[in-house]
Amino acid sequence: MSDAESPADKLHQDNHQDSHQDNHQDNHQDNHQDNHQDTTSPEARMVEDKPTVTAQLKGLNGRLSYAIAAAALGSAFQHGYNTGVVNAPQALLEDFINTTSYERTGIPLEEANTKLIFSWAVSIFCIGGMIGGALTGYIADKFGRKGGLLLNNFFAVLAAALEGFAKMANSYEMIIAGRFFIGLNSGLNAGLAPMYLTEISPVHLRGAVGTVYQLVITISILISQIFGMQSLLGTADRWPVLLAITVVPGIFQLVTLPLCPESPKFMLIIQGKDVDAQRSLAWLRNSIDVHEEMEEIRNEYESMKLIPKPNMWEMFTNTSLRFPLIISLMMMLSQQLSGINCAIFFSTEIFKTAGLNEEKAQYATLGMGIMNVFMTVISLILVEKAGRKTLHLTGLIGMFVCTILLTICLALKEYAEWLRYLSVLLVILFVVMFATGPGSIPWFLVTELFTQGARPLATSIAVATNWAANFIVGLCFLPLAVALGPYVFLIFSGLLFFFAAFTFRYVPETKNRTIEEISAMFRQRSYQ
Repeated sequence: MSDAESPADKLHQDNHQDSHQDNHQDNHQDNHQDNHQDTTSPEARMVEDKPTVTAQLKGLNGRLSYAIAAAALGSAFQHGYNTGVVNAPQALLEDFINTTSYERTGIPLEEANTKLIFSWAVSIFCIGGMIGGALTGYIADKFGRKGGLLLNNFFAVLAAALEGFAKMANSYEMIIAGRFFIGLNSGLNAGLAPMYLTEISPVHLRGAVGTVYQLVITISILISQIFGMQSLLGTADRWPVLLAITVVPGIFQLVTLPLCPESPKFMLIIQGKDVDAQRSLAWLRNSIDVHEEMEEIRNEYESMKLIPKPNMWEMFTNTSLRFPLIISLMMMLSQQLSGINCAIFFSTEIFKTAGLNEEKAQYATLGMGIMNVFMTVISLILVEKAGRKTLHLTGLIGMFVCTILLTICLALKEYAEWLRYLSVLLVILFVVMFATGPGSIPWFLVTELFTQGARPLATSIAVATNWAANFIVGLCFLPLAVALGPYVFLIFSGLLFFFAAFTFRYVPETKNRTIEEISAMFRQRSYQ
């Protein structure tokens, strides 16, 4: 009984105690339990409501925050930093490639060949990511979410060594190899980290915690852009340090993550360790009162016993799995085929095309990164209020409008000086709309659409698809831009329109729904 109840309430409860405990048949007593009786004062009701509010506010405690930071900072940083780090020093790296080739052969490379080698250095990052993403399911089940993240840092250390000593060894091949291994690391991180974050989060914080992965990506992209400026590490002597810095977040994770527990869901559902799972959950919640949440995990565990773990064939043939998988793939494709990485990989070149000089183009790129971080923070706040579907759809529509206007500005820039600056603003606005939803939501929505048994395999397929699309866009954008000029963005306009229509029609809202409720929704759909 709440302390806020009056003596009359207590007397009333005592009179009906027996009937309530035996059969719950007394209607007045049931009403007392649900509504604290009609005679309870408004002030008392406010007092009794406070524990619920307080519990929600305490959902994010120090230990959970530490686990989130250890998992996200050490993994998403690799993903974001290495996405943006080759942008600013592009001219320096191309010069190194050309100089190295000349010292070997005595013949300077043609500009087209130099750019081709650089494009491979950029794009092989995505090939590594594709392979890493495809391995996510195996690694997640074999070594665990936490264990997989820790082992994955081997590739980060290897990549940093290759890239950091490439200039000393006079080998641009080492840069390409290092980019491949850090891509492998980032692909595994893109699957393992959101999976771990989703599984350690309370339901009412799941979306916000899932967005942290993308937030760290945006921050690390910004850091790579700042470090890449000519006044810092973007020089002919310092660019190896710029590339080798990727080892720092790996070391951070190796120091911090071992102090965190493994995912409670993995421990119970995959390993069958009930006591260890409860101990892990109690550590994450900083409370021993985790019985209700443990019961939900146990229910999912019992459900999993009745359904065999799906294989690749069943993921595409079982209706209750195929439809959420299609949604997952479309969400990932909508992120990459939106054209966002064209803005990140080649933003400086885009700004030069718009008429800015080298220095102004770098500052415009920096402004784009700052807005990307700011809007991702806003998305983190809004995702549990507005919902996943609403934010994602808003971002896609906004990006569609930006690409149409950007095409017009770039096509007519010679006729009016102000159109050049408007095009810069539109690129930044394009990134802002991306950060609103499409940047963060696909990473964790995939983990929300599947139960524990299907989640690792579904994540592998989705993440590999994301990186494959990333690779295609990164490799094809420059040749398409040369062939089509400013009209290249119309390709992304058409794709964005399609993905917005798909999201509106088929993507469900998962806000405040348990994984079991979401899975039941798809099972019900499969019988219709």
